Amino acid sequence: MSKDDAGGKNAKDTHYAKLRRAHRDQRRERGEIPTPKADRRHRQAEDWKAPSLVPDQVLLYGLHTVRAALDNPERQVIRLSVTKNAAQRLDLPDPSTLPYPVDTVLPSDIDRVLGPDAIHQGVMLETRPLPVRRLGALKESPLILVLDQVTDPHNVGAILRTAVAFGAGAVITTMRHSPTESGVLAKSASGALELIPYIQITNLADALEELHSHGFYSVGLDSEGPEPFEATLAGEKVALVLGSEGKGLRQKTRATCKALARLDMPGAIKSLNVSNAAAVALYAARQYLAR
Repeated sequence: MSKDDAGGKNAKDTHYAKLRRAHRDQRRERGEIPTPKADRRHRQAEDWKAPSLVPDQVLLYGLHTVRAALDNPERQVIRLSVTKNAAQRLDLPDPSTLPYPVDTVLPSDIDRVLGPDAIHQGVMLETRPLPVRRLGALKESPLILVLDQVTDPHNVGAILRTAVAFGAGAVITTMRHSPTESGVLAKSASGALELIPYIQITNLADALEELHSHGFYSVGLDSEGPEPFEATLAGEKVALVLGSEGKGLRQKTRATCKALARLDMPGAIKSLNVSNAAAVALYAARQYLAR
């Protein structure tokens, strides 16, 4: 398991965390420390209210996510809130040397902002959204991913990470019925949001037509597609188009794609989570482009 897969923790951190939990459980069994009430976090979740953010304000959290954002020269940082332990793990320099304010806080201070369910690892970064990207900037990229109303930010975050792993040039999605840049999306992407353009457009069919004009061959993934995915790939540039779980591709999107294809699977289950389907399709498309 990589550092990313452990949610920003390396193997040593995970090992010591397990030892600390085991030691704490033993002390509770001996009655040396009190056992927390089971409904404490539930009550905290019920009492928490999401902060009101202005349109150009984004709150990022998690060690790996924040580290990637701080390393991104295009990311405009407003304020960093961090615990002493998280500051050490981020290997931050003297706060007085940084071009943005740094607040030393307690984990509970971040909980009050993000809610008790956010795995923030002691760090929260207030930033501006990343600069808007245009489709015309993708002319030189041989592989891109297009999402048709995939709404779950966890799925989109996982797709962003996979797209970076396979060298895709961008992930394109719609402004409506798609997640905007957020802490949940960035945390799920585990730093990938800083490494690949996440482009939100108004009209997906028009965007596909523009991609066609730049030489892209679009293939829409559909469980009922007429041909196997590998047999439909063509050209020197490929745009993979995936629809939302359940609904799949919309009719206008299906009609605009150059080809519709299915991922053939020999097992009893014939469909995949959209992020898993994206990984399989990206791998096959990369193999095709490498020929």
